[in-house]
Amino acid sequence: MFSSTCQVLHNVIQDGTKASQRSLAYGAYENMTTFEFVFILHLMKKTMEITDLLSQALQYQSQVIVNAMELVSSTKALLQNLRDDGPDDLISEVRAFCATRNIDVPNFNSNYVLLIRGLGARHHSSTFTIMEHYCVDIFNAAIDAQLSELNSRFNEETMELLILSSALDPREGQKSFRVDDICRLVDKFYPKDFTEQEKLHLKIQLRHYERSVVSSEEFKNLRNVYSLCE
Repeated sequence: MFSSTCQVLHNVIQDGTKASQRSLAYGAYENMTTFEFVFILHLMKKTMEITDLLSQALQYQSQVIVNAMELVSSTKALLQNLRDDGPDDLISEVRAFCATRNIDVPNFNSNYVLLIRGLGARHHSSTFTIMEHYCVDIFNAAIDAQLSELNSRFNEETMELLILSSALDPREGQKSFRVDDICRLVDKFYPKDFTEQEKLHLKIQLRHYERSVVSSEEFKNLRNVYSLCE
């Protein structure tokens, strides 16, 4: 919709009934038709393509935890791959996009010139190149922010807790009920809630439970851990 949006803004610039309307449209049009704006737009598209499946999965209440955690891992890996591959392919894609729309492409070997805003707005020439600006300040920074968010919300310990807890989910019945995972859950996350004697007996108790309860019709009708607790 990029070209259509630009056309609408151009129409407002030409035919807007108020000067303020025309001015706002002109400012938006000028910003949109810069290489940096288009680069960020394409970078957002790439990162959102990678994160979209996970975003959708986490919105479903019925999402199986193990599947969601696998999506977390694959999303992190794909984002890291994108970062490791660097912005060269993305820049080529943006170059082609800009060429068909008459948007100027900068000389990436030139020094990056930063606009310092304020009363005495002025341009300040930096010591790094335009390519370094796009690579470090935009490309790497955007992906690192995504990875940092995912690592913060889904660190290894949290993911392990969720995956092990999914062994208690009754919806999948015998498929999800995993005795060894429940024992690990007890050992790692609930060590103070069980005595050593109870831990020794836990595995065989769970085997009996698997035979007598998990296979029962009443158990098969349960839909969540809350109903199982009841």
